[in-house]
Amino acid sequence: YTEGAELVDSVLDVVRKEAEGTDCLQGGFQITHSLGGGTGAGMGTLLISKIREEYPDRMMCTYSVVPSPKVSDTVVEPYNATLSVHQLVENSDETFCIDNEALYDICFRTLKLSTPTYGDLSHLVSIVMSGITTCLRFPGQLNSDLRKLAVNMFPRLHFFMTGFAPLTARGSQQYRAVTVPELTQQMFDAKNMMAAS
Repeated sequence: YTEGAELVDSVLDVVRKEAEGTDCLQGGFQITHSLGGGTGAGMGTLLISKIREEYPDRMMCTYSVVPSPKVSDTVVEPYNATLSVHQLVENSDETFCIDNEALYDICFRTLKLSTPTYGDLSHLVSIVMSGITTCLRFPGQLNSDLRKLAVNMFPRLHFFMTGFAPLTARGSQQYRAVTVPELTQQMFDAKNMMAAS
């Protein structure tokens, strides 16, 4: 948070130029970051608060990788996460929680990968992000922007636990037809959740 203060203005300039270059800044901002390390927890949340100051009427959506006790890189991850959650409560409208433990479990148990790579984990995150933003990218009856997505199902929920179905391994060409009840059951199955419960 302190070292990021030196860089945040130059990053904010890039954000400002990108926002000014759009025809219409449709709904807001989406940021992916980790809450365990200093960059995502410190500078990431500082950037989120600065964007909120500069664009108070725009929605802020974060995809936040939260630390988990079984998959931990450093001893300070819980402290970084604890200190940064306050910033997410104050400055983010929607926070989609993801954790590496759940991603690894999906790779091992559901996708049957013996040695998952960061590419496999990133693939899972990318399909979740793609699924969440489908309503922004394609025309439809509901959820046409980030604001409607935030309040359409239930007003003022803040932290979301995402699930995805059907899950397939990256690069897999094998697909099978699933029924609506099967898909619904998979969707709410704890094995398909991107954050351990």
